[in-house]
Amino acid sequence: MNALIIRQKIAENVKIANRYTQLGKLLYELEARQLPEETTNFINQEIEQLNAISDTDKSFVKAIKEKETKIVKWLEKKHKIVPKNYYQALWMVLGMSAFGLPMGVAFGLSMGNIGLLGIGLPIGMGVGVGVGSYLDKKALTEGRQLDVDLKY
Repeated sequence: MNALIIRQKIAENVKIANRYTQLGKLLYELEARQLPEETTNFINQEIEQLNAISDTDKSFVKAIKEKETKIVKWLEKKHKIVPKNYYQALWMVLGMSAFGLPMGVAFGLSMGNIGLLGIGLPIGMGVGVGVGSYLDKKALTEGRQLDVDLKY
């Protein structure tokens, strides 16, 4: 698997350095796994594209995030391999929008005050975090969880 090139200039910007280090940790975790050739080729292609971008380019931070997201989505879609807290973050948003908003609307309409719409959001968030935590634990017990926690 291709490696990220060492960049001296990014140490000046903490945000860029943290993002680049996080991607490096993800790649390190993936090297320890036996991935199919198709997946390895995809990851190598993404890393080559990132290595070709200058670290002084304004779009460098965006490119790091984009490549990291593409790799994680590919791994989840093809192999069900996910980083720590992946499902929790995903389901928190889904819980708020799919469960919380309809519950808030129903509660607000039943009370005759649509201003109570926001009451459903924390309930939906709790449901989403619960479902996401369950899925993260399941991925851990099945050995599908990477030992890296991605911060966005």
